[in-house]
Amino acid sequence: MNLSKREKLRIVFMGTPDFAVATLSTLVKNGYDVVGVITAPDRPAGRGRKLQESVVKKYAIEKGLTILQPTNLKNVEFLAELGTLKANLQIVVAFRMLPKAVWEMPEYGTFNLHASLLPSYRGAAPINWAIINGETETGVTTFFIDDKIDTGEIILQEKVKITEDDTAGTLHDKLMDVGADLVLTTVQQIGEGVVKTQKQIDTKELKSAYKIFKETCEINWKKPINDIYNHIRGLSPYPASWTTLQNGDDSLFLKVYHATIEKEKHNLVVGTVLFDKTELKVVVEGGYINLLEIQLPGKRKMKTTDVLNGLKLLKSAHVL
Repeated sequence: MNLSKREKLRIVFMGTPDFAVATLSTLVKNGYDVVGVITAPDRPAGRGRKLQESVVKKYAIEKGLTILQPTNLKNVEFLAELGTLKANLQIVVAFRMLPKAVWEMPEYGTFNLHASLLPSYRGAAPINWAIINGETETGVTTFFIDDKIDTGEIILQEKVKITEDDTAGTLHDKLMDVGADLVLTTVQQIGEGVVKTQKQIDTKELKSAYKIFKETCEINWKKPINDIYNHIRGLSPYPASWTTLQNGDDSLFLKVYHATIEKEKHNLVVGTVLFDKTELKVVVEGGYINLLEIQLPGKRKMKTTDVLNGLKLLKSAHVL
């Protein structure tokens, strides 16, 4: 490795959530010079609405790194301050879209880590949509940023299998670790001057990973059993799938975090709720969805067996 070139790398890292911390930590542990960390401004959270720092900021403080928290990435003062860091490489992991004035600033460019095998699943929620759509494989990609979203030239990719038991949460953690290693390899190649890129090729079959909204999360019980199962696990633990449980005159907003499927022929009406003291199942086409972990309004997430202890369901109960 060309150590003299490596020593000259001055990196600005941009990220906010847990997914980004793993990569930042890997860079620091491997001795790279992170001259600045850009992360989201502190935001009010919780019942007391106290200002909360991002996990990336907390890590950066712990390591004594320079931190910038711009509200506007086009702000002249921010751009000037960013320029004073004299970075020659910028790395973006789970941040927001950058203006050209930012991503074109460093000599060696700005690259992003994306949680899919680009060009498939461009957008804000690639982990969720890969599971919702029933994929058996996904991965991570590093690519140089350009003026569009997730369209720049690909540097490296690493595939990751999706198991039938994976949720958005477990897949997130897999991709987070694999992604941190991929970024490290990408930085090493940039430091050695051996990076090779390839342009993304668009096809009509490409699937998108557009932002998930509340209405996206509603369970459609009329869909095939596998599609419903994938929907639930693809939104768990966040933002969580939901349904309306009609119990007599009460309409309960019910979040579903964990479920299993039972494939079986039946003549029951889709949406019917079957229950006893230990089990809560929804009748669907081709079988049943067994709800294992749910949340009622004003309550915490609980195992269904615990919820049933305090919830009186009527025989007419059903989901909408």
